Amino acid sequence: MPLSGPEATVYAVLAPFAAAVIAPLMVRLFKHNAAWPLALVPAFVFLHFAGFVGAIAHGETFTPSLDWAPTYGVTLSFYLDGLSTLFALLISGIGTFIILYSGGYLKGHPHHGRFFSFMFMFMGSMLGLVTADNLITLFVFWELTSITSFLLIGFDHLRRASRRAALQALVVTGGGGLALLAGFLLIMSLTGEANMSALLAGEDILRQSPAYAAVLILVLGGAFTKSAQFPFHFWLANAMEAPTPVSAYLHSATMVKAGVYLLMRMQPVLGDTLLWTTILPLFGGVTLIFGTLLAVRQTDLKLMLAYTTVASLGLLVMLTGTSLDKAIEGAALYLLAHSLFKGALFMVAGTVDHEAGTRDITRLGGLRGAMPITFAAACLASLSMAGLPPFIGFIAKEYLYEGIWEAPSGALALTATAVIGNALMLVIAAAVALRPFTGQKADTPKHAHEGPILLYAGPVVLSVTGLVAALVAHTTGEYFVGPTVSSIIGRFEEINLHLVPTHIGAPLYLSVATIVLGVLLYLRLDALRAMMANTLTAIGWGPDKGFDQAISAIVRLATAVTRFVQAGKLQVYMVMTFIITALALLVPTYLAGAWPQNFSVPQFRFYEWAILVIAVAGLIAVLIAKTRLTAIVSLGIQGFAVAVIFMLFGAPDLSFTQFMVETLSVVILALVMTRLNLTPRDHRKLGDQLFDGAIAIAVGFGFATVLMRITELPFDPRLSVFFSEYANAIAHGRNIVNVILVDFRGIDTLGEISVVMVTGLAVLALIRVRPKRRPLETGEDTGPAKTEEPKELEAAK
Repeated sequence: MPLSGPEATVYAVLAPFAAAVIAPLMVRLFKHNAAWPLALVPAFVFLHFAGFVGAIAHGETFTPSLDWAPTYGVTLSFYLDGLSTLFALLISGIGTFIILYSGGYLKGHPHHGRFFSFMFMFMGSMLGLVTADNLITLFVFWELTSITSFLLIGFDHLRRASRRAALQALVVTGGGGLALLAGFLLIMSLTGEANMSALLAGEDILRQSPAYAAVLILVLGGAFTKSAQFPFHFWLANAMEAPTPVSAYLHSATMVKAGVYLLMRMQPVLGDTLLWTTILPLFGGVTLIFGTLLAVRQTDLKLMLAYTTVASLGLLVMLTGTSLDKAIEGAALYLLAHSLFKGALFMVAGTVDHEAGTRDITRLGGLRGAMPITFAAACLASLSMAGLPPFIGFIAKEYLYEGIWEAPSGALALTATAVIGNALMLVIAAAVALRPFTGQKADTPKHAHEGPILLYAGPVVLSVTGLVAALVAHTTGEYFVGPTVSSIIGRFEEINLHLVPTHIGAPLYLSVATIVLGVLLYLRLDALRAMMANTLTAIGWGPDKGFDQAISAIVRLATAVTRFVQAGKLQVYMVMTFIITALALLVPTYLAGAWPQNFSVPQFRFYEWAILVIAVAGLIAVLIAKTRLTAIVSLGIQGFAVAVIFMLFGAPDLSFTQFMVETLSVVILALVMTRLNLTPRDHRKLGDQLFDGAIAIAVGFGFATVLMRITELPFDPRLSVFFSEYANAIAHGRNIVNVILVDFRGIDTLGEISVVMVTGLAVLALIRVRPKRRPLETGEDTGPAKTEEPKELEAAK
């Protein structure tokens, strides 16, 4: 059994992050053997989650949690059931062999330690994603997978193709992540629940909500981008620029299935509706066909496998979208089978490239004698991928055919799509297993030979596991597939798997048809590849090129907007600032109809009227001032008038602050002006004056309107009561204003002081700028020459 207490699962999820910290040190200590001790981390994580299998198989679930940000209702909570446990086992189990494989594949690489760190960070992110219960926690780990995959795809950062692929993956999956965040926030707003386990307990809350369509589209946006569904499929193939261990792990066995995991997880609360059963099968089916056709076009082993991964993800989405129990059983089986055979085949492709020097199947052949262990692993994994007995891929194909054949609507279309897609995947499986290893021995760039155990341990174990899982089908169904299906459909379902079909029917006939069609297509593979190449050339434009065009358009738009709003002129900045301020004040007031209701002229005393008259006189003086210096001095009149008003209304502290600010402002501006041209004021066109005057009136009217409206509302004394009660008790001060500034708003006050200090230093620097002298052409020093104004002062003018 796993360690007791919620801390154990937390430690299991966070363990890879700890390994990421120590990985570079381990590489320095153990050199080329660092992979062995580092692989112990995912191995122990695997054993921890394996301890839950027995209890979960009997219908139990676990929800360990620790407070993370309790003030905001965010907990580091986890939800372990059949689905999350299966994913956790795949992530940690396959991850163990990926770490070993990385040790052999990148042996001697100068950044080997950094690579291990990135891999462990991704591993922890995926573990957190699939086990998270809290929606915000899930989203945090979701985005961490995008960030860490960006680092891994762009690991070879000196290559332009790697940098582009990393950026593309980050933009596409990051954009989908923002949509998913919006969906989660909407779900939390509609249901009042932030935990997945609570949502699953109230299945129909979202389906009955008027906002169901919006929630579904936002969730699908996150899932489709992450799992490379059409038309977002292009980023996954480009991600093959990453080192092969990354391809084998992130983009085959784990990360790209994050979207599929989310759809399976949300099936009980969002599934089985018309929108769900229409959108998912449609996009999944299109992705399946497109992925396999694009795979046929390739000659690079990794690209062939990458596009079949796209196709497999489409198949999983299509099956999940049917909301049929049998189809979902097929999806759960295929999820397990695909992780095993695709992880193995990617490592095989990497080993061939590492030892033979190329991945191009047109340049490979006859490697069977030089690499017998790798060839055996490739055959076993390819047989499972092709859906042939006695492998887990065969059982998965039988169940998924049974599920879609019995669909109440669209059965024929779904079945035809699945048969064609599976037949084409058989073609790629045969090509990957046979073309590099059989036939006449090719003249490869490197002398091919079997790699070290670090390179073939993973492919051998994963491919054999695919065989063993089928041979013990009943146990596989009882402990892994059954609990997973129960989690997806939202109720307990007992699964009895059999390697040998219990009856002859449509599933078996469809399997035979798939094999026959696949063999026929494989025999015409070269012609089929040429046809696809010509077709794609004729089409020309595609989503990958469209991505570049979209990014280019965004850059051009951003440049144009920046040049408009950041023109380099202070006057433009001031005008834009005041326009936005006026809009922010007046537009909401207008839309809400929150205009002041009881406007009346207050009953001023004679001296209050006198202060108001002085302020208006100062305003007029600013407008008619003939020099800048006069305008600055006149500008201080309003500030001093406001300071007097504060004093008359019983705010001496505020009044004193206003006096100081106005005095310093006038003095500093006057000092600066002595360094500038103090000729008469600028002559401006009447149109400019009217435009600026209208903006000034709008801002003033907006502030006056908001303030008058606020004063009409009932006074809320809670803040006043709070400060009165706690000023002395907490801050030990009786002057409430001082306590607010120094204690309750201490950081804010420090920031204001810092701004004033920096401003003062900048002004001092401007004042101390020495004028430049212009030497005479003859070189004779006849005294001071005409001075040039510094560029900073010239810009200020």
